[in-house]
Amino acid sequence: MSDQNESPADVVRALYAALGEGDIKGVLARLAPDVTIDEPNRLPYGGVHRGREAFAEAVLGGITAHADFTITGTDVFEGPAGIVGRLTGTLKARSSGEEYPLTLVEIHRVENGLVQEIDVYTKNPEGVAEFFVHAETHHSG
Repeated sequence: MSDQNESPADVVRALYAALGEGDIKGVLARLAPDVTIDEPNRLPYGGVHRGREAFAEAVLGGITAHADFTITGTDVFEGPAGIVGRLTGTLKARSSGEEYPLTLVEIHRVENGLVQEIDVYTKNPEGVAEFFVHAETHHSG
């Protein structure tokens, strides 16, 4: 679980570290039970997701159903609007081996040592969506 004495930026850094290690329990431990995650609507797992379980099923499940995600870099900045995190990585389709570079910018609201909200942005949601269409098409035949 989280340490109440951690700075909000450290909470997000720990969230990203757990995500990079594939530690789903560690990721969920950094999220408030009723966390709200707002993903770009264009993505296959897009929309507003409420709760840790919804995040795990819809977002993490949506990403990992057809692809592996490798995090290659993280940056975390603390500012007046909250914590801004930047994740860079690569999606790799399991079916074809196709790779897609991914950059996400996220605005986190952290209270009491837990992430309460994440607002997610990506430069090219259409490109990410197209990657998943190809990954699913190759997967299904």
